[in-house]
Amino acid sequence: MTTHLALLRGINVSGHNMMKMEALKTMLQNIGFTNVRTYLQSGNVFVDTDEESASKVGFMIKQEIFKVFGHEVPVVVIAKEDLELCFKNNPFLKEKEVDSKKLYVAFVSIALKKESINDLKISQFKPDEASIDGNRIFIKYAIGAGKTRFDQKYIEKKLNVTATIRNWNTVTNLLNIYSE
Repeated sequence: MTTHLALLRGINVSGHNMMKMEALKTMLQNIGFTNVRTYLQSGNVFVDTDEESASKVGFMIKQEIFKVFGHEVPVVVIAKEDLELCFKNNPFLKEKEVDSKKLYVAFVSIALKKESINDLKISQFKPDEASIDGNRIFIKYAIGAGKTRFDQKYIEKKLNVTATIRNWNTVTNLLNIYSE
């Protein structure tokens, strides 16, 4: 049995793609996932399954959400190791007195090369900063996530990937839940 964390992008945000977590949980159990648990209302869902392929799990979830709720929702599925690497490899955590409220992680659908940072043209968003590590983009916003154009839509367009962003507090809590 493998535990997967599915990160659903863009649900229950500003009245769009509304889904009750209890209904989502029931839907996922109905298609065979077990030990389904959610965190927050923003689409963080843990599922247990015999299916080891993260991409297959993501496809199953995306397909069923469309069938049941009628929403086209991008899904990025990550493993516990992805969250652990967030703590090990986030270059911004090494800075003295870093404000963790300004730290975010964009999880993307494919592993990126370090050179992909050039495609993001992050210099256009100074003083925001970013660093690529596999299927994660570590972000440090200078002011905050709501006041930048360096967002998930920009990342998806520049890198031709599916992406979803979580703040550092959420990343920390998701790892704690994975470890329970």
